[in-house]
Amino acid sequence: MLKIGIAGVRGLSTLMGFSAIEDVSVEAICDLDEALLHQVQEQHKIPHAYRVFDDMLETDLDAVVIATPMQCHVPQAIAALQAGKHVLSEVTAGVTMDELWWLIENVEASGKVYMLAENYCYMPDNQLIRSLVQNGLLGTVYYGEGEYLHNLQSLVTYNYGLHHSGKTTWRKYWQLGKRGAYYPTHSIGPVMQWFAPEHIASIACFGCGRNNDLSLRQEDTTITMCQLGSGKLARIRLDAVSPRPHHMTYYTLQGTNGVVECSRTAGAPAQIWLRDSGQSIDKATWQPLQDYAQYLPERYQQATEEQKKAGHGGGDFFIVADFIEAVRNGTPPPIDVYTACEWTAVGLLSELSITNRSRQMDMPRFRKNMPYAEQTIQL
Repeated sequence: MLKIGIAGVRGLSTLMGFSAIEDVSVEAICDLDEALLHQVQEQHKIPHAYRVFDDMLETDLDAVVIATPMQCHVPQAIAALQAGKHVLSEVTAGVTMDELWWLIENVEASGKVYMLAENYCYMPDNQLIRSLVQNGLLGTVYYGEGEYLHNLQSLVTYNYGLHHSGKTTWRKYWQLGKRGAYYPTHSIGPVMQWFAPEHIASIACFGCGRNNDLSLRQEDTTITMCQLGSGKLARIRLDAVSPRPHHMTYYTLQGTNGVVECSRTAGAPAQIWLRDSGQSIDKATWQPLQDYAQYLPERYQQATEEQKKAGHGGGDFFIVADFIEAVRNGTPPPIDVYTACEWTAVGLLSELSITNRSRQMDMPRFRKNMPYAEQTIQL
């Protein structure tokens, strides 16, 4: 029986996934908000509850999920790894470049599994697009986009649990208090999986300034251009301030044989056009992406209702399943620490870029046994 602990009661997206896997049990939960902690413990029948993370680590848990505020991720991941626990961490991997070096160092020293829980990579449409690329239907892909448009102004103060009084939240500082693409992984993660095995060589970030809320340091919209080692391009947009409906899953991917476009209307179906569809480009018309659903990975096609209920059409189950597979059988986690650090570094380098007139920033080449001399930021 694998025993799991979850830090952060508002990060329960993995709970149903663990519950659907044989011989896995969520044994503990941890949160500073004691009232909410015990409410969630009772609701989900979790045996143990802790307010102190280190106290939870002193138990016989095999792995922990870190779903706390992003500035806690690396300190808690390091503590868990040093306590002999495997780690599934919510995004982002860290909040400074130094933290990324520390994280890699501790993962390598521990021999434990570390995986980034970037669930947007596991959404069915994104998995389908990845399969289309792998099967060659889009030809050679060379340009991708991802956008995360999610107004967060209502989350600047707490409105739940013991903090209902309007106390300022961590998001005021670690998200809306920063410049650049502070939250890049939902956008860049799926795109980089479509470009695999490419790596990001450099980034440059551009902002439109503050037009809506001058109390926040985050600009209304930032655009970050990522150039891959081969010269291919990935563009991500982050907008957490503009007055508009949420749209957190817009993507497009262009290849030599066709293109996939998600709808600009959230929830509307994605579309595809392929050169070998028999239409001339001048008279080209879109097809629903779901016309190619036979290319969806088999496990998604055969997902049970219990697996689908975990969230995102089964994606929230399969991300947990892959983590458990890595823990049990030693298989490489699909989003390992090096990938997690590269995707996270897009945001961290974007802060330096945007505050230096959108200067192009070189991306470190994150990899196993990376030389100390390369653990730098190139200006």
